[in-house]
Amino acid sequence: MEDIVVGGYLIKGDRYYTKDHEWAYIKNGKAQVGITDYAQKMLGDIVYVDLPEKDQEVEAGETLANIESVKNVAPLYSPITGTVIEVNEDIMDDPSLVNEDPYDAGWIAILEMKDPTEVEDLMPPEDYAELLKEIIKEEEGEDATEEVPVEGLEESLEGLPEEELGYEEER
Repeated sequence: MEDIVVGGYLIKGDRYYTKDHEWAYIKNGKAQVGITDYAQKMLGDIVYVDLPEKDQEVEAGETLANIESVKNVAPLYSPITGTVIEVNEDIMDDPSLVNEDPYDAGWIAILEMKDPTEVEDLMPPEDYAELLKEIIKEEEGEDATEEVPVEGLEESLEGLPEEELGYEEER
């Protein structure tokens, strides 16, 4: 299948995806795993990746690695159940590879799959593209103003100088 671009985010056509923005490239009973283009852009500049241990067993949905960016630390959940057989040592020296090339040079780990039928629980690229369209639509539709309940208004204004409030209280 061909690659798809949604809202400027690349979706590789040869992978499976999770709703948490992880991908799995399945070949010969093994799954190479990483984060999507959308995920790496949302994280911002990645500064460290806490890789799993080789021979570590992991269940689908469990934390496989932690990715630290200048914004925060985010877990990478394993898309499948299996045993870690290889980790990407290159990203230890250069974590920015995850930002620069999340689908190839920036992969995280390779797992020996315990149950190949788990792939059926993952999204094909077309379904992930639809999910991403919905997410982008929601993000663009958000109102930038914060609503403050009327009963919370007085507390949120307390402590502000009167000149910032735009009025002077009568005394």
